[in-house]
Amino acid sequence: MTPRTPDIHITVLGSGTSSGVPTIGCTCEVCLSTDPRDKRLRPSILLQYEGRNVVVDTTPDFRQQVLRAGIGRLDAILYTHAHADHILGLDDVRPFNFRQRESIPVYGTEDTLAALQRVFCYAFDEKIESMVPKLDLRRMDETPFELFGVEFIPIRLLHGKGTVYGFRFGAAAYLTDHSEIPPASMALLQGLDVLFLDALRHRPHPTHTTLERAVELVEEIQPNRAFFTHMCHDLHHARTEATLPPHVRLAYDGLEIDVEASA
Repeated sequence: MTPRTPDIHITVLGSGTSSGVPTIGCTCEVCLSTDPRDKRLRPSILLQYEGRNVVVDTTPDFRQQVLRAGIGRLDAILYTHAHADHILGLDDVRPFNFRQRESIPVYGTEDTLAALQRVFCYAFDEKIESMVPKLDLRRMDETPFELFGVEFIPIRLLHGKGTVYGFRFGAAAYLTDHSEIPPASMALLQGLDVLFLDALRHRPHPTHTTLERAVELVEEIQPNRAFFTHMCHDLHHARTEATLPPHVRLAYDGLEIDVEASA
């Protein structure tokens, strides 16, 4: 008998944009909201399967996110791109290094890994004797790769004039920080159960998708369920969600869902 492919348990660690919600100094309705779903840390997810913990991006809120989610070990990091709101929490992997006594695999494109080596140069300086992040950098391109028995497919996205990557894993895909999904990438998103999509706000933005365009993309891709993420303080959770189709919801910090690890 063929063994059953394990489920992947997804936890949304952060569903906000680069400045988070509440935004510093802002007194708008959403920033002052008492609804916990309107409190959005920077964007990241946690994938748990087969006793492994994998995170996509280490935001500036990474320590807070890890503590809140109760993550006791970290087995790998996947990077979508090297913008500050996606990488600046990397130093906080040090306690995992200390407890696990091993380097943590880090997957990213050549440009992303080069940026990590610049920003966290001390982590790669053999002359530094103090506790620094121990990282095993692994270059990825658009070729699928296996991680602890699950295939990950990098999905190329346009972020304004730049290129970033989302990931498909089994019956789910996580796409953040995109203004356009190229046709070749759309072809990789068929047959999804769960789709996470960038949906910054209503007003157009040069490097992000609007809520309205995200709804159109859901109609084109036709996943069973869709969750919008990377949202700014323009979107009030309850009122915005009430306008969406039943199978389309706003993600929120702490959201947990399960998906099949095979498509």
